[in-house]
Amino acid sequence: MATASEDSESTYEQFLDHVRRLHYVGDAGGVLNWDQQVMMPDAGTPARAKQTSAISTLHHELLTDDALADWLDELDDAELDPEQEAVVREVRRDHERATRVPADLVERISEASSNALPVWKEAKAEDDFDAFADTLEELVELRREYAAAIDPDRDPYEVLFEEYEPYLGIDTAEDVLTDLRDALVPLIDDIGDSDVTLADPFEGTYDDDTQHDLVETALDTLGYDWDRGRLDTAPHPFSMGTQFDARVTTRFTPEDPLDALGSTIHEFGHATYTLGLPQEDYGTPLGDNRDLSVHESQSRFWENHVGRSRPFWDFFTETANDHLGTDATAQQFYEASNEVYDDNLIRVEADELTYHMHIIVRFEIERDLIRGDLDVADVPAVWNDKMEEYLGIRPDTDAEGCLQDIHWTNGAFGYFPTYTLGSVLAAQLDHHARQDIDGFDDHVRTGEFDPIHDWLTEHVHQHGARYRTDDLVEEATGESFTAEHFLDYADEKYRALYDC
Repeated sequence: MATASEDSESTYEQFLDHVRRLHYVGDAGGVLNWDQQVMMPDAGTPARAKQTSAISTLHHELLTDDALADWLDELDDAELDPEQEAVVREVRRDHERATRVPADLVERISEASSNALPVWKEAKAEDDFDAFADTLEELVELRREYAAAIDPDRDPYEVLFEEYEPYLGIDTAEDVLTDLRDALVPLIDDIGDSDVTLADPFEGTYDDDTQHDLVETALDTLGYDWDRGRLDTAPHPFSMGTQFDARVTTRFTPEDPLDALGSTIHEFGHATYTLGLPQEDYGTPLGDNRDLSVHESQSRFWENHVGRSRPFWDFFTETANDHLGTDATAQQFYEASNEVYDDNLIRVEADELTYHMHIIVRFEIERDLIRGDLDVADVPAVWNDKMEEYLGIRPDTDAEGCLQDIHWTNGAFGYFPTYTLGSVLAAQLDHHARQDIDGFDDHVRTGEFDPIHDWLTEHVHQHGARYRTDDLVEEATGESFTAEHFLDYADEKYRALYDC
């Protein structure tokens, strides 16, 4: 007769086999999404919508399977080690949320999101919000329905936010956004009053091939594993994949090659996190990333604390000059990488400081949409008003305004705050990495990035989703999540640059 321990072990193995199948199906859906954004002809949308819908439905069925519920019940009282407990915790959370959502709703959301992509692309290209309004209305209604299915008694936006950051809490997000707004607005005002003009070493335009070669070289030097990745272009840069295949995309702005470079390094940060996850745990939460705040911290770490640093430009200036035909100094590239723009309408092109005002605009609008406090038809006007209030600029077109981001097209309401949370965490990780890594800047200055990769792998990547977000931050840094390091970093860096 089997012992209780043996029974528990058998139950856990059956449970784990099911969890792996669940993850594999989800990853297959990710590849279909990548293909649609990067390679697929637009005419393929009707078939792709059906394919992604079928994948989403299958994923939902596996996640809500009665057998999975039984295994979770059996494992409630089982003797599990900490890693097994973490796997059960994460799967149980996803299972409990999913069981509350009808399968037909999952299918409708997936199909609507897939169909929305070409509508958004055309509306943006034609600067025609009205062409996208009905689609956006449908996505908002579907996401409200989704939130109500999970918990009809809670704020629907809070429920959706927890899809992307389940543990830090919407209150933390709102507090951080408020703290940053209160601290950064005066700093941005002081910069605006400064007489300092930062360098701009660029003249004319730079073709796509030139910029592609530049960013490809940057990926090489940072340590991107081409055997497990690739570089492509997309309307909105993104990264996706697994620890075996983590791809990056970028886009090119003819007048500003630093835009593509920054976007590529940003997506490299995402990819190097994904590639750093434990291979042996692929298919389980232990081999998964720890949600979007942590994921974004990795991209912001590499983009801002490495790629925008003076030591990086001490290292990369000769390479950049060779590719671009410029004759700039490291200081000039450093200044150009960190200019604060008082007239920038585009979030993905925003500087490190005003970026968070862009996030606040989106956060407030999507929150009010989901809560039913804002009509879709009013989005362009409210967007423009908030841009004027927070940044002092007003978009002339919706393509430069409320149509610029892909997130709502995907139904990703609640995603935007994780960008700011990630930036805050990046600064916190940078602070502690510098304490632990002797000669941090010297390593960057000589292009020796392995010590930084190793530190991030040890403190973040290797843990997968073993820890809750707040616990991971404590494990990695020895302190609770805090905006203090970001605010100190931003104040010191930008007051020095602008002598204010």
